Amino acid sequence: MSNKNEVGKLLLRIVLGLVFLANGFTKFQGGIENTAGWFESIGIPGYLAYAVGTIELVGGIAIILGLGTRIVSLLFGIIMVGAIFTVNLPAGFLNGYVFDLVLLVLAVHIVLNGSKLYSLDQLIVKGKEARNS
Repeated sequence: MSNKNEVGKLLLRIVLGLVFLANGFTKFQGGIENTAGWFESIGIPGYLAYAVGTIELVGGIAIILGLGTRIVSLLFGIIMVGAIFTVNLPAGFLNGYVFDLVLLVLAVHIVLNGSKLYSLDQLIVKGKEARNS
């Protein structure tokens, strides 16, 4: 695996984390109750706003740090599929789900390929290997 590929995956991981961190922060900053109310207004149970907001906020931090990268990316992908099909699909490609689709593909890429460079996951693995040697 070349260093160029790892640098590219690092950049994807950080950007994905920043986008989700910012969106999660916004949900809580604006009042998560308001987000829950909006979820209910479009037919989604309001309690899911708490789950989505928490995954976005905590997951954004985790993925930037490289902690639980594949699991967090999988959760981000699930959120994006939900956003595309429940909110943005009717608005069409350019005015609706194009950005969510890009985030979904980034998340899938990280699920499939991981991102080891400057990740806490990699430090943990190396620490376990050192102890087992």
